[in-house]
Amino acid sequence: MAMTNNIPPRSRTPKPPTSDAILDRLTRLHPKIIDLSLGRVEALLARLGHPEARVAPVVHVAGTNGKGSTVAFLRAMLEAAGARAQAYTSPHLVRFHERIRLAGGPIAEAALGDLLMACEAANGTAPITFFEITTAAAFLAFAREPADLLLLETGLGGRLDATNVIARPRLVVITPISIDHVQYLGGTIEEIAHEKAGILKPGVPAVIGPQPPAALGVIERRAAEVGAPLHRCGREWHARAKDGVLHFEGRDGARTYPLPGLAGAFQAVNAGVALACAECLDEFALDQPARAAGLARAAWPARLQRLRTGPLPALLAPGWELWLDGGHNAAAGEALAKVARGWRDRPLHLVYGMLNTKAARDFVRPLAPLAASLHAVTIPGVEAALTAEAAAAEAAAAGIAAMVSPGVDVALKTIAAAHASGASGRVLICGSLYLAGSVLAENG
Repeated sequence: MAMTNNIPPRSRTPKPPTSDAILDRLTRLHPKIIDLSLGRVEALLARLGHPEARVAPVVHVAGTNGKGSTVAFLRAMLEAAGARAQAYTSPHLVRFHERIRLAGGPIAEAALGDLLMACEAANGTAPITFFEITTAAAFLAFAREPADLLLLETGLGGRLDATNVIARPRLVVITPISIDHVQYLGGTIEEIAHEKAGILKPGVPAVIGPQPPAALGVIERRAAEVGAPLHRCGREWHARAKDGVLHFEGRDGARTYPLPGLAGAFQAVNAGVALACAECLDEFALDQPARAAGLARAAWPARLQRLRTGPLPALLAPGWELWLDGGHNAAAGEALAKVARGWRDRPLHLVYGMLNTKAARDFVRPLAPLAASLHAVTIPGVEAALTAEAAAAEAAAAGIAAMVSPGVDVALKTIAAAHASGASGRVLICGSLYLAGSVLAENG
């Protein structure tokens, strides 16, 4: 008689979804339509037990340019002093995990997946934007991990940004303001400054980076209304790079530091803002060695980053340089042009792509007279990307003839082939953090 095997099949526990799969679902369920409001995120945080009330003391950072670099400098200073610093930044370049940095590194995959599912379950079918629900997940992560300080960067604006649920931060920071995101924040410097100044809180000191006079006026009026003491560039503190060092003068007196490790003269401004913050954080042992070490060690990818290895630099001949920058507005174009004026030792070739929500012509215009060629690309996989043809037309309107290329790799090959027998040159890939992220991913 045949024997029957009555052993039941081994049960298989389904694998939890990856964070990428959850993020994709959140993007599709909650389309990326920016509707600035605090009501939705406040309701979700209430359902989650108000994790934002349990995080470490917060340094809240708003501004148009330099937020990420300032956070990077300050985090490096704190870590050099032995402090446990967390950071929340956006957007990410390659993986979402970059946005949530715990004391020790980016959030782990398993933890991120669990937090995203918890937020999704708590929110249910209520309307909410992608940034709002992921910011709630970040607050959950920060509340569950011990730290000495949380460096919290706004996503867009400030007054109605999802990060502005922190009732009383330890310190507020407003980096340089310029025209950007006009469809959400307003078309004038004054309107944009009004939104940024919305993070000022009663009695909370605020470090203010260098500002256009119109923006500074708005910030000062708002600070007077709420009673926020200001620590302003050009008034209470001064910073400038001169003779190969960074000169900083503040309430602790005049000091000199090595130039920051991040490339570009504009990083002296961001370093100055970070040093001004360090002066205001009395409870941390941010002595001169810690501050200097932080300036030297800070790393912030795609901010005038030189790509030395990988498949993309290999497409260029020996002696050529390949640089990457994620700046995407008129002020960023001016800052890059200032750098390029010091690059007179060899021809400069631009590869650029931008979002259709940005003023491409204003970004390219200051770079146009400095470039030997420009190749326009479409940012891959980004719905809001400006087409390569449209980007080329914007460059032409700014004063430089542009070639359309199907991708960054093809653009580099074209540049290399056109100058195979000539002197070495320099290539700058620029125009968008989304393009920069694509480049870093492609380059491994």
